[in-house]
Amino acid sequence: MEPLFNIGLEALKQKLLTMASHAETAVNEALRALVERDYDLALRVKEDDRILDQFELEIDDMAIHLLAQAPLASDLRFVTVAMKISQNLERVGDEASKIAKRARDLSQEPPVKVQLDLPRMAALALGMLKNALDAFVNRDPVAARDVIPRDKEVDALNRQINRELAEHMMDNRDTIIRCLSLIIVSKSLERIADHAKNVAEEVVYLYEAQDIRHPAKSGSGAAVWDQGAG
Repeated sequence: MEPLFNIGLEALKQKLLTMASHAETAVNEALRALVERDYDLALRVKEDDRILDQFELEIDDMAIHLLAQAPLASDLRFVTVAMKISQNLERVGDEASKIAKRARDLSQEPPVKVQLDLPRMAALALGMLKNALDAFVNRDPVAARDVIPRDKEVDALNRQINRELAEHMMDNRDTIIRCLSLIIVSKSLERIADHAKNVAEEVVYLYEAQDIRHPAKSGSGAAVWDQGAG
């Protein structure tokens, strides 16, 4: 049974990596639709979101069958982490769909004349996701840990973009609805970085058997709130 189980594990990993490629493509194409004001491309990205939904269902089905056969605790962790990574990738697809929806709407309106770092923000978020998945494939929890603090840079860019758009809306009230759409795009990119961070944390759990999602907070037991956290 063990050789068959290992074949199943490899198939699960390859399915997950194919799903990740689709998720990355969806985000890139949604951003391209936004920048190039491409209505048809925005529609295609929204329609293709169901592909990622189907991937998640298939990965869950494969994982459930493997869970019943897992001979080792490390195998159990691999399968459960694969399911969690799949969930995060599906949500990345949801965010790409949101961006595409805004790109579709904005393509029908005059452009907002404000320079925003949305492409840089997208590159940072997708870079985090790629590095987290590389750490998964390469069994490298150290690389996964390196991904996690980069989320703060994306959070800072999101706040900067929100400030710039708020200032623009105050001076150009006729652009409020369009600017709000761009704020939603920025928030979606920030959420993609959050999902990449989640994947990295799961990789650390997989290979170190250590859950680092909720580190202990300092102080006398009172909750510490970080209002700038994404």
